[in-house]
Order: sequence, then C-alpha cells, then structure tokens
Amino acid sequence: MALHGSLLVARLLWVIPGIMLFLTLNQALVALDLRETVREGRLVEADVLAFNTTDRADITMASVHLRVPMADGATLERELPLPITFVRTLEGRAALDVFVDEGADQEIVIAEIGRAQWRLAAINGAISLVGLFLVSWGIFAWNRYLGRKGDPARAGA
Repeated sequence: MALHGSLLVARLLWVIPGIMLFLTLNQALVALDLRETVREGRLVEADVLAFNTTDRADITMASVHLRVPMADGATLERELPLPITFVRTLEGRAALDVFVDEGADQEIVIAEIGRAQWRLAAINGAISLVGLFLVSWGIFAWNRYLGRKGDPARAGA
C-alpha cells in the first residue's frame, strides 16, 4: 500500500512523541541528579562573581557565576542557570551556600533553592509525560481513522 499525503504525514507525526519521551526522561534524570546532589553533597560557601539576567519581553533568563572551593583545595568556577523566579531572592549576595557532589551530573546546586529546583524539574517531567500521553493518543486516533476510513481529502463530494 502506497502512503499518500495525509497518511504519510500521520505516520511521520510519531516523531513528536519520540521527542517528548526524550524530554520526559531528560527531566526525570535531571530531577534525580539534583536531588542526589542536595541529599549527598557537601555544603560549602561559594563566592558570587556575577549575576546575569536578561529580562526582556521575548526572553527571560538568569544565571549566577560562582567560584566554588573543592575538597582538594582547588577552586572551580561555574555559571549555573537559574529559574528567573529565584533570582530576586539571591541577587545582591557576595556568597551563597552550595551543595557540591564531585563527579555527579549536577555537581553544584545552590542550597537555598536546591529542593525547589529538583521538584520543579520533576514537575516539568510529569507535565511532559501528560503531554506525551495526550499527543500519542491524538496521533494514534488520527492514524487509526486514516487506516479505517481513508483520507477525507480524497473522499468524493
């Protein structure tokens, strides 16, 4: 059976749930990594080098540049992205307490917002999972309809 216009597009739409599955798994892993660093990380005081915020109408983002002392005496400089809602509570400080878990995927987490940050990532993953189910159901229904009834655009008047 040759695939025609609408049926081909309906089959190709299965790429969208694949991408959403990747995003769901990614957010779940990020949440677990953040939680692990908060629970098992060593609490240290990091120097704040700079806060960077972009608060335009089309894009809002923020980050903090930290100098973190490591267990071996070395210092590590990192720029951590921040949810824009947390920036106002952290701005203006010369130092922040951070959890450090060397070797972890999320090795530095700001102590004050760490719990909220991993929960926010878990909520993002849950929302993505709901979206994955809804989009998959819609694509399945459309493919099933096209398989049973054919392309409505090709139906006679």
